[in-house]
Amino acid sequence: MRIGVFGGSFDPIHQGHLILAEQCREQAGLDAVWFVPCALSPHKEQGAQGTDRQRIEMIELALAGHPAFQLARIEIERGGVSYTVDTLKAIHELHTDDELFLLLGADSLDSFDTWHEPTEICQLATPLIVNRPGANEIDLSVFEKHVDSQRYASFCRYPIASPLIDIQSRQIRDKVEKQQSIRYLTPRAVEKYIETQKLYCQK
Repeated sequence: MRIGVFGGSFDPIHQGHLILAEQCREQAGLDAVWFVPCALSPHKEQGAQGTDRQRIEMIELALAGHPAFQLARIEIERGGVSYTVDTLKAIHELHTDDELFLLLGADSLDSFDTWHEPTEICQLATPLIVNRPGANEIDLSVFEKHVDSQRYASFCRYPIASPLIDIQSRQIRDKVEKQQSIRYLTPRAVEKYIETQKLYCQK
C-alpha cells in the first residue's frame, strides 16, 4: 500500500486540509491518507483549544464517506510532544511492506531543517509538498542534504498541483469567537459540531 501521513492539530479540521489530502491522494496514487492529530505540536507554543476527543470527533465527521481517508490516533495515544519522526517510525514498524508519504504544506519547507531528525524523516517517507498562499515557491532542494541523489530524484517525481485555499484553523476559531459565519470553511457536520459543543467561544 501507498500510505499518505497527514499530521496536524486539526483544531478544527477544514476544507483546506481535505482538498490538500485529496489532491495528494489522486496525484501521487495513494491508497490511503491517514489524518494524524497531534497530542502536543512541537511547532506551536500553545496547545490545541479543542480537546483530543473533540478534535478526533471533528475529523471523523469530516472524513465520513471517503473510503481512502482514515483517522489515526497514534500521536494522541502516545501523548507528549508529537514528533513526526516518531510517528513515521511507529507506522513503518507495523507496515514494513508499505510505502509512506508525508503530506506537507509548502510553508513547512522553511523550517524543515529544524525538525527533530529531518534526515530520518526523509528515509522513512517521501514528502508530498503542496503550495500554500503566502508561502515561497516550492523548492525541494532543502531535502538534498538529507538523502542520496537517487532518493532525492524520487522526491521530485511528485509535484502536487492544488488550488490555493487560504483557510486556517486559527481563522475559523477567531470567527467563531466573534460570532461570524464559518459556513463552507469547514464541512457542514464539523460546523454544526462546533456550534453544539460551543467550541472556540470566548470563555
